[in-house]
Amino acid sequence: MPPRDLLIERLHDLQDRHGGLYPRDLDALAAEFALAPSEVFETASFYAHFRLLKEDEAPPAAVVRVCRGPACEMRGAAIVACDWAAKAHVEDHPCLGRCDHAPAILVETPRTATASGHGYLLLGRCRSGGLNREAAQAELEAAGLRGMGGAGFPTARKWRTVAGHPGPRFVVVNADEGEPGTFKDRHFLETAPARVLEGALIAAWVVEAEAVYLYLRDEYPHIRAQLMAEIAALPPGLPPVHLRRGAGAYVCGEESALIESLEGKRGLPRQRPPYVAEAGLFGRPTLVNNVETLYWVCEILDKGAAWFADHGRHGHSGLRAYSVSGRVKHPGVRIAPNGITITELIDEFCGGMEDGHSLAAYLPGGASGGFLPAHITPPLAFGAIEDHGGFIGSAAVTVFSQADDLRAAAAGLARFFAHESCGQCTPCRLGTARAAEILDRPDWDIDLLGELAHVMREASICGLGQAAPNVWQSLVRHFPEVVR
Repeated sequence: MPPRDLLIERLHDLQDRHGGLYPRDLDALAAEFALAPSEVFETASFYAHFRLLKEDEAPPAAVVRVCRGPACEMRGAAIVACDWAAKAHVEDHPCLGRCDHAPAILVETPRTATASGHGYLLLGRCRSGGLNREAAQAELEAAGLRGMGGAGFPTARKWRTVAGHPGPRFVVVNADEGEPGTFKDRHFLETAPARVLEGALIAAWVVEAEAVYLYLRDEYPHIRAQLMAEIAALPPGLPPVHLRRGAGAYVCGEESALIESLEGKRGLPRQRPPYVAEAGLFGRPTLVNNVETLYWVCEILDKGAAWFADHGRHGHSGLRAYSVSGRVKHPGVRIAPNGITITELIDEFCGGMEDGHSLAAYLPGGASGGFLPAHITPPLAFGAIEDHGGFIGSAAVTVFSQADDLRAAAAGLARFFAHESCGQCTPCRLGTARAAEILDRPDWDIDLLGELAHVMREASICGLGQAAPNVWQSLVRHFPEVVR
């Protein structure tokens, strides 16, 4: 009998083979894994990318996913969807992580790749004694490296917390960036996949983990093929690296929901931190790090803490990757000083605004970071935006001009959160749906939106429900002329 954590992988295998999942497939998996059929069905039906078919239903001949994120909507995603509808089965998607190439589509096709032949010299230096575990953690601490997935937890402190619990231990790489406007992890996995793996293996060496699990969003099939080749070419004697495929659930970017998914279950967030012993993968201590974080681990250990820290601006230290999309001349991932302002980022790293457009508003931290007006330009760094009702998160910066409808953008983001709520807690499940309904109306009930925001922030289990109100509350605060 295979372990439960392989259930989602088997669901993917069957859908890849048959174009969808038939009841007979789910029944067979239930028998194979010694699970009740209802357990297999609830897992398959939780994830957006699994296509549940009736026994006599033919799968679609061709599937095209059209991104409906804010950057793609600006560039005519609705027209693209209509154009493709005559040629293929079209599925709307909240974000494909291609915001810098909007409008984006994904066509399901097989992918192959070859390994890059990376030497893993830094990992070799660690394992041979050239760098000890405490020195590596001290270097990351001196650099001020924080988790780049959005929460900003100090990396060295997190490593020490996990290492302080009795083993066995695991390392998990969070490569499930589902926030609309976020595509920086795609950049690192496309340009330096072996460097990210090396960072994960160094983390495993520091905390003495017995295995590494890499959870990759399903929207990146080309990266999955590359990572499979890189993993197959790893030097001998290392902890095993298991590549696991997400299935279309934004909430699985949250650490505890990701761990639930890795265990072959629905991605329901847990109510306690995932890096304590009793809450980790398979009930063991688990270190969860974001892709960008692990990339900077290698850069810092190679070049030194001072090199990294000296790059910041406006009282902040370090470098970070900003995913910039929207009305700029050169959208894309921009490696820039931590703490740079929106105007500096646009002018110095993105070629300025598009011709005929001027900055009107921006999302500094993805859909959940809230809207800020052009005249409010705090440093784009952890702790610098909260006073304005938002946060930097994973630094997904979407730029809007006078040509864009902020009400429509907010309504679209509210629908995103309603769709992506896991449904586990009532405040989020009902609150996101109710907010999306209100924001679709011509007249917004500002008082009711305020009450929803309060309840969701106070009572939701995870960050999805707690942060979703930033979408409409930021407009109410900064753009009163738009919402009334």
